[in-house]
Amino acid sequence: MPPAPCFDERANEYDRWFDDNRAVYEAELAAVRSVAPAPVRALEIGVGTGRFAAPLGVAFGVEPSAAMAIRARDRGVRVVRGTAERLPFPDAAFDLVLMITVLCFLDDMPRALAEARRVVAGGGALVVGLLDRETPPGRRYDAMSEADPFFRHARFLSSAELFAALSEAGFEPVEAVQTVFASPATEDVAVVRPGTGEGLFAVHRATRPDP
Repeated sequence: MPPAPCFDERANEYDRWFDDNRAVYEAELAAVRSVAPAPVRALEIGVGTGRFAAPLGVAFGVEPSAAMAIRARDRGVRVVRGTAERLPFPDAAFDLVLMITVLCFLDDMPRALAEARRVVAGGGALVVGLLDRETPPGRRYDAMSEADPFFRHARFLSSAELFAALSEAGFEPVEAVQTVFASPATEDVAVVRPGTGEGLFAVHRATRPDP
């Protein structure tokens, strides 16, 4: 998971998106918050500029992009340079691990999920947010991805693909919610609904069974 050059070169542009699309950002944040346990020992993999970790009280982050990591640190997140496929933490170090719009950028998703499972303590949770390809707005995003400097590097997943990958990695999927039902340019209400299949942004919570 080496950072695509755009994440270093366009870190300011990436971070500004959250201010320019405040309603969508707040909807996504509300969706993650609705399924994420209150963090005690928590890590976000691919923390980016800290836009999720900081407001959710997630203390630690892993991020391969130096420019993004600087901004996350400015928001109070303790960021370690590293990749999802090789996490620089011991086994069972966290009770909660977040991966928000990260899996679509990875070269080796099974290895990354195996690493996430390794660092989650028994009974702990993995919360994954993704842009769901198999939804009406997701299909539009996928069709336009080549024109986007960030998403041209992405391979979007469906919720069904993620569910299968989580199960294969040894997690037990628990629940899923969705939000952003219209175009991000017109979204003006932070509505979070259970399930998947309609909203662009889907959030899945899974647990690692106790040993």
